[in-house]
Amino acid sequence: MIKRPIHLSHDFLAEVLDKDSIAVDATMGNGNDTAFLAGLAKAVYAFDVQEQALQKTEERLEQLGLDNVQLILDGHQNIDKYVDEPIRAAIFNLGYLPSADKTIITKPDTTLEAIEKILRRLQLGGRMAIMIYHGHEGGSSEKEAVLNYVKQLPQEAFTAMCYQPLNQINTPPFLVMIEKLKG
Repeated sequence: MIKRPIHLSHDFLAEVLDKDSIAVDATMGNGNDTAFLAGLAKAVYAFDVQEQALQKTEERLEQLGLDNVQLILDGHQNIDKYVDEPIRAAIFNLGYLPSADKTIITKPDTTLEAIEKILRRLQLGGRMAIMIYHGHEGGSSEKEAVLNYVKQLPQEAFTAMCYQPLNQINTPPFLVMIEKLKG
């Protein structure tokens, strides 16, 4: 069976994570990606601007007995204020927090700033997975901004791929995968 984009994103990142690595969940949401990363990495920095996301993620981590995560109530564009180690893997789920205020969405300018800062800190061989949910108001402009940014990354320094459903209606989410080849 073909993998859904979110499952492929986890497989893609799992290949480079180990107990010595630092990972970033740029959009913690309900904590699914944070918990996934925490199970594989030495330390995880998880960002969200909503208190509800932080609470749900904290509850999830406690249930799983994971204590190697720093939960940060701040925008992902401020990552440089919190993370100074080299990053091995990062994940974004763009859009809004399910079952929360759908007017609070990720925005093109802050998302691009966060992507750029993480790519600068990404180790050689490090990877970034960006799940793009774009079926909401503001989603298509963020999708276009991210795709335009990723397309201009120098091919000698990064490999960038896109994995998306081609025959589904209702703007299904898709995955952008980036791997750092050289500094």
